[in-house]
Amino acid sequence: MLRNNVTIETCALSNCVEFIKDQLYFALLHQKVKSTPDRHCFCIDEELSYENFYADFGPLNLAMFYRFCCKLNKKLKSCALAKKTIVFYTCGDRKKQANAAYLIGSYAVMHLQKTPEEAYSLLVSQNGSYLPFRDASFGACMYNLNILDCLRAVHKALQFGWLDFSKFTVEEYEHYERAENGDFNWIIPGKFLAFSGPHPNSKIENGYPLHAPEAYFPYFRKHNITTIIRLNKKMYDAKRFTDMGFKHHDLFFVDGSAPNDAIVTKFLNICENADGAIAVHCKAGLGRTGTLIGCYMMKHFRLTAAEAIAWIRICRPGSIIGPQQNFIDEKQASLWTEGDLYRQKINEQENGSSKTLVAGILSGVEDISINCTNKNISQRKTACEMHTEEEEEECGRLTQGDKLRALKSKRQSRASTGSISLEENTIQTKSTSKSLSSDKRKRTRASLGSSRTSRRSLSRRRKALHAMPSVRFQRPCNSISKARAPLLR
Repeated sequence: MLRNNVTIETCALSNCVEFIKDQLYFALLHQKVKSTPDRHCFCIDEELSYENFYADFGPLNLAMFYRFCCKLNKKLKSCALAKKTIVFYTCGDRKKQANAAYLIGSYAVMHLQKTPEEAYSLLVSQNGSYLPFRDASFGACMYNLNILDCLRAVHKALQFGWLDFSKFTVEEYEHYERAENGDFNWIIPGKFLAFSGPHPNSKIENGYPLHAPEAYFPYFRKHNITTIIRLNKKMYDAKRFTDMGFKHHDLFFVDGSAPNDAIVTKFLNICENADGAIAVHCKAGLGRTGTLIGCYMMKHFRLTAAEAIAWIRICRPGSIIGPQQNFIDEKQASLWTEGDLYRQKINEQENGSSKTLVAGILSGVEDISINCTNKNISQRKTACEMHTEEEEEECGRLTQGDKLRALKSKRQSRASTGSISLEENTIQTKSTSKSLSSDKRKRTRASLGSSRTSRRSLSRRRKALHAMPSVRFQRPCNSISKARAPLLR
């Protein structure tokens, strides 16, 4: 680390953190520096910037991590830089420092085969501490998420196959995470998709584009999503999903709160017995959604609470808010125990047992709470749901989910991340959302040539799209050649 405005040109590399001997270094500086004949310096403080809801500032999302890895790999493989040392530095505030450290640390875990602890030890060797990440709530921070938690989450994601940049399409991630294109992210590829709650009709409300259930059908079918779990109040008729062959479950609890044991148990059993992938939503698809998916990750993959929170936020920033963080932390031990018992039962039944038999055994504990009896659960659940649903139905009351969705839409309308331009992410508010990648537009123009007939035909097709009753989310054509989830095969 460099202090007192001493530039890197006059400073020994011993003051920097060495990640690859004589080749790659990380430094915290007070000002921008220029490259020299024997040293290449670069910074991403302005290039990759976290889009906050309130006081949250990181970690940077999966697309930004991908872009950083691509940028650094290109530099390390460059013939022009082969004889130069490469210094990745940050000269921003403590928030920028934390994100830069998270990026280089995660890169070391992913590409340099370092353990999370080794990478973190390097980071703190020249800088005693980094500012911990916080949640997207408005108010005091209730839970600190450290860089080491994020590095461990990346390590676990690599182990379980959730993170594979050779199969990742950054354009697709950035397309679908936008409000007008569906506002959804894969948390566990092929298993959990977190998304913002559908509405009876496609429209704009409080600055946020709302989409009807039908808008999701093509994507859900293409990616083998068979089950939808709703955690907020009933904004749309579930029959619109079930009539089209999807399974639909309601597990309501109050926006911003933590679920009771009965809801956690029911959620886990639904997910354990689902044949395909599961799409989970609340109002914004952040707090309640992330909380229950985190519970599943702790039970079935033995992630710590901090690792679960970190990975979910890397995939879907803003997830798990306020007291929900402490709830997940408190549930870690009991969910680990439940997971051990679950795997033991599966192992006992795997020889000569059918899936139906195993599911039948597991369903016997469907209504059993971790800490309560069946009777107490039933009484508490009924009283809680009747009371809280009436509270949320209060006329004109904006919930936490409403505010978060409005903030997300407003910040995305101001600017677009990465290489996706505003033109590529426009919304047609009456009936349809359409986004084309730059490659697709070039191919379209080339195929049209100077033919006026072709242009008239294209115009008619666009008019037909405007007349459609619901939004259809179109994946950028240059993203993948086959139908697959953003992080999946």
